[in-house]
Amino acid sequence: MTDAMTGPAGALGKVAVLMGGSSAEREVSLMSGRGVLAALQAQGVDAQPFDPAERELGALRGEGCARAFIALHGRHGEDGTVQGALELLGIPYTGSGVMASAIAMDKVMTKRVWLAEGLPTPRWQWLAPDRQRRDDLNAVPDAIGLPLIVKPPREGSSIGISKVQGYSQMQAAVQLAAQYDADVLCEEFIDGIELTCPVLGEGAAAQALPVVRIDAPGGNYDFEHKYFSEDTGYRCPSGLAPDEEAEVQRLTLAAYRALGCRGWGRADLMLRAQDRRIFLLEMNTSPGMTGHSLVPMSARAAGLSYEQLCLQILQSARLDGQRV
Repeated sequence: MTDAMTGPAGALGKVAVLMGGSSAEREVSLMSGRGVLAALQAQGVDAQPFDPAERELGALRGEGCARAFIALHGRHGEDGTVQGALELLGIPYTGSGVMASAIAMDKVMTKRVWLAEGLPTPRWQWLAPDRQRRDDLNAVPDAIGLPLIVKPPREGSSIGISKVQGYSQMQAAVQLAAQYDADVLCEEFIDGIELTCPVLGEGAAAQALPVVRIDAPGGNYDFEHKYFSEDTGYRCPSGLAPDEEAEVQRLTLAAYRALGCRGWGRADLMLRAQDRRIFLLEMNTSPGMTGHSLVPMSARAAGLSYEQLCLQILQSARLDGQRV
């Protein structure tokens, strides 16, 4: 351990692994954080756990933390707020900066950016709090068709999501989503293959990792199937045709760069069965790092172990104003 601490890992200084937090994804974040913490410590990094729900972030400076590995998910962890606090504290952190984190956390704003860049994403309708009356809801299927997906635009891990098959289900779906977010996003349902593609790096140097194909029971990749079920199947290599795999990676990199992401991230996409068109769903700027998570799975297929992945992400930590 002494030799490791004097090598590249030790040169990183004291590292706080931010985990837990106050979002609806707290338990998933704790699982991610414990995995990252163990991986960094195994490589000689002076890493310590830090839960912002239990301690003030200002304590990081007092404890001499040189870097922060953000293993938080959801609000106050993935939405630019903790990134802004770390900017003020002057502590370099992993993942995207303040603006990119805030935009990517908001699926409505993400879609607006992607559409402006000519990137494909399912048709959608945004329902502000004053547009969630019954008459407003009935107009949504008329505009984007059935079935459709209803979700809170600023949550992750499939929390608060419903698949709506008919007009009569709209109100309950919107009410569920509104429990997590005042705004509600209604999105065209894409029938096909669910895919995800991680990215490491920044700008022109960013690289897309191998695509992962997700085979969830009944096509229902919900919270349970993401983190706890053993019934969900994953394919990496994806089994896609080489040109389709390359196109998924190309779109993922374009989407990542359009949002200004850095460090690492993961795009979720759909490959429509009827015409093999690819659609971008969302960008995750602080992806899961649990035993069921997809970035480590893809990294392994690229020859990168979980421990190596964590160290590489940590080494990319920086502040918004710092040069690459």
